This record gives sequence, C-alpha cells and structure tokens, in this order.
Amino acid sequence: MSHAICLGEILVDCFAEQPGRSRQEVSSWTALPGGAPANVACALAKLGNRVEFIGAVGEDPWGKALIQLLGDMNVGRQGVQSRHKAPTRQVYITTEVNGARTFAGFNGEHDPAAFADAHLFAGSLSQALFMGGNFLTIGTLPLAYLDSRESVIQAVAIARRNRMPILVDVNWRPMFWPKPADAPGHIYDLLKKVNFLKVSKVEADWLFGTVSAKAIAQQLPHLSGVLITAGPEGCEYCFGEVAGVLPGFAVDVEETTGAGDAFTAGFIHQLVKKGMACLDDESSARQAVRYANAMGALTTTRLGAIAALPTPNEVEVFLYLN
Repeated sequence: MSHAICLGEILVDCFAEQPGRSRQEVSSWTALPGGAPANVACALAKLGNRVEFIGAVGEDPWGKALIQLLGDMNVGRQGVQSRHKAPTRQVYITTEVNGARTFAGFNGEHDPAAFADAHLFAGSLSQALFMGGNFLTIGTLPLAYLDSRESVIQAVAIARRNRMPILVDVNWRPMFWPKPADAPGHIYDLLKKVNFLKVSKVEADWLFGTVSAKAIAQQLPHLSGVLITAGPEGCEYCFGEVAGVLPGFAVDVEETTGAGDAFTAGFIHQLVKKGMACLDDESSARQAVRYANAMGALTTTRLGAIAALPTPNEVEVFLYLN
C-alpha cells in the first residue's frame, strides 16, 4: 500500500496563557504537540492517508507522549528514533492580544542543537520504510544541524531512487539555527534535488528576493511546482504552464500555529488522491490549491497545531458553504 513520508521535527509547543506578556512575565502555559513535519503527518493521517513519520525524540516523558500521540493519530512510527542524552524540544510561544505570535526560546537549553530532533541519525534510517512510498515531505529545520542534515540528504537520495516526488516546506525559524547565516545555502542545495517548493510570502522574499511564484519557478526550472502562501491573502502557485492566485478564506482566527502545515498536507492529499497529472489542468490545479487553503483556514479557528487539524468532513462542508 502506498504511503507518504514526513521527515523532520516533532516537539512540544508551549503557548502563553497570558497574551501581551514577555516569556518572563507569563505565569502559565498550554503545552501542545507540534513540529511542522509532524503536523503535516498528522494532518495527512486525519485525511485518511497512510503516512510514516521520521524524526527523533528524547527518552523522556514528553518523547514517550509524542510517540504515543503518533500512534493515536494513525501515523506510522517505525522511523522514530529515541535519544538518551538529548531531551525532547519544548518551544515557548508568546502571543499578542491580536493573536500574533513570537517564538521565545526553548526549555532549559540555550544551544538549539542540544535537543533530540537535531540528532536524527542517517545510519539508522530504514530504506525499507521508503519502499512503496508515494510522497516525501521535508521541513528545512533539520538542515540546521549536522546529524539531521545528513539524514535529510540520505532520505532525499533514497526517495529519488524510488522515484518519489519530494516537497520541501520552508519553515524559517532563525532561533533554531546555531548559525542562521548558513540557512540559505543549505536550503538552496536541498532545493536542487526536489520537485515541489512551498514557502510563505515572507520566506519567498527572504530566499529569492521575489514574491512571485513564476519568478521563483524561473530561478528553479526543474521544479514541478511552487506555492507561496500568504495567510488570509491566499496562495500564488505555478505548476509549469498552469499558474494563478487563489484568495484565502475569511474565518475567525483563534491561533495560527500549524496553518501552513495543514495547507501542505491538504495539497499533498490532493496529489495523492488525484495524481500528479491534476496539476496539468487549470481547473483541477485550482481545486487542489483551494482545498489546501481550506485546510489552512480551518486550522486557525482552534488552538494548537495537531489538535486543530480538521477532518475530511469538516473540509468538505467548509468548501461547500464557501
């Protein structure tokens, strides 16, 4: 049976319960599972896809809880590695009264490479896990650390040998990088070997000096598709000769964490369901992007990332009503 693979970090997002305060001023936090590739994996599973997650957690209570969560979400855990000497990462997120968020540090460690997700070992990747795979999704945060970067390189090589389409979802979080200036070079190297690129509008401008999907596609002509998301503004896309802009959906926003990951999962779900050829048809391509927009919008209406992911029925009803 075919399946998708998501590689990258799974961690704990700790949301401030008092908006408008600094991390030092916050007195209580809501801890929820997160990590962009893990969010994508859980979203794909919730949409009814078979999916495997590859990542690393600490041998601590949070790590065990996250592994259990993957199982509860029907996400395969064969690719999960446990680290004895590195803890599971917790990310502290403060919020403004208007809902804007700020990443305010990690749990007890000042070195961003001190956590388990940074130490995903390439030598422990199972090639058998990729057999029958029909899509590989990778975030860019693993590129920040030597161990996990080597795992990304190896996973991409295995996927290419197995003719698996590969999507890179840029997730620019400078605080995760020991040397943020190194990020563009590592990301560019990875993009040479993949099929699809998904970036936010801010990330597109940072990496490519443009917010035009067509312009990025011209810079990277080997790509099958470029998607630029802009929250409620929607998405600009370019799939070869098929290109366009779709506005987002107006919803009552509770919290935006995980919205981009839900978008990614919605897009992949459409490709897995309809086949890559759907992007060659203008109407089918727009439907795929519209579905992804709906996934992202619905995820903002609830707190958390994984906890906020919509069901297939919720997406279908939402699209029908909108």
